[in-house]
Formats: sequence, structure tokens, C-alpha cells
Amino acid sequence: MTGGLLAHQGLLPIGGVMAAGAIGSFLADEIFFFLGRHFRARPAVRALSEKPAFARALALLERHPVGFILAFRFLYGLRTVSPIAIGTSSIPARRFIVLNALAATVWGIVIAAIGYTFGQAIEMAFWKAGSHRTCRHSRSGAGGPCCRHDRSRAAPPCPSCEGGGLNRHA
Repeated sequence: MTGGLLAHQGLLPIGGVMAAGAIGSFLADEIFFFLGRHFRARPAVRALSEKPAFARALALLERHPVGFILAFRFLYGLRTVSPIAIGTSSIPARRFIVLNALAATVWGIVIAAIGYTFGQAIEMAFWKAGSHRTCRHSRSGAGGPCCRHDRSRAAPPCPSCEGGGLNRHA
């Protein structure tokens, strides 16, 4: 979400933020899946399997294997334990990789979009409150010279910048 906020401020490209979120989510879940698969008989994984969240993850996986793999990253309390639990199950690795890639892509897009939208909501709240210091045209997000005069950006200038020149949003 932080990446989405930074993208809203123009500090990061939103596509890059979405890709980074998707790739990071995919790789982390693959690591946990293969740790669960490789170390399922070890005491640490067996101890983890006795936790209520692990049992809940396995129960959901047994009832809805595809749906659970696509949705676990969105389920509170099951995000970290789920790929380990899936690794201990009989789900084929190839099937998990494909479904995980699809779900991680959706995750990266949705989380970045939420952060971007949240950035827009913060901007609107500060604008309505009379503080123009958080204008997305300010590179720091905390005031300073308006960067709207960088013509490589497509967004229209803020009302304070309409006349051109470097205006302070204080």
C-alpha cells in the first residue's frame, strides 16, 4: 500500500509498484510452500501444524483447494501460515505455482490500487482542510516548490499552480 501512496505522489511508477508487489508476494509464498513441502516431517513444521490457524487453513484447503489458493492472501490471520500448510498437503507443486502466480498478480494490482486510492483520499482531505502542502505536485509531499512544471507528467496542475511559475503550497 505504501508503494501505491508513493505512486500517487509521483515518486514511483504505479506499474512498477504493482509488479513489485506481485513478484514479492509470489516469491514469498513459493518459499513458504517449498519449506512446508520439504520440511513437513520436521518438528518445527509439526509444531506449527498444531496451531489453530494452520488447522483452519488445511480445512479450507480440503473443502475448496483452488479457491483457497487464490484467496488465502486476502484472509486475515491466514496469510503467512497458508503457503506452509499448502506445502504439507497433497496439492501438486506445479498447480500451486500457477495458481499462486495468478493470485499474486491480482494481489499486487489490488494492494497498489488501494494505496494509490488512499493517497488520493488523503490529498482530497488535506485540500478540503485548506492545507495545500500535501498537493501531489510537491515531490516531498510536505510542501516545497511545485514540481508541476516538469512537463513529463500528464496530470493537470493544481489550482495554486494555474498561473505557472514556482508557487509554494504553504
